[in-house]
Amino acid sequence: MLNSYPLLLLAAMLAGFGLLRVPVSGFLAPLDPLIDGIGVLTVLIFALALIYHGLMFLAGKKKF
Repeated sequence: MLNSYPLLLLAAMLAGFGLLRVPVSGFLAPLDPLIDGIGVLTVLIFALALIYHGLMFLAGKKKF
């Protein structure tokens, strides 16, 4: 059975990309830089987590 943990990290990273693409208009327009910043941080954090877990798997120190 495929463990869903790596898929969860991938889904969170894709959600960060979604935050970068969301159009913000109206009274929420001033929050656009904040939403972009949260999107960038989400993508970076979860991409680094995927890389870390992948390297630990390749080193044989962790199993998915």
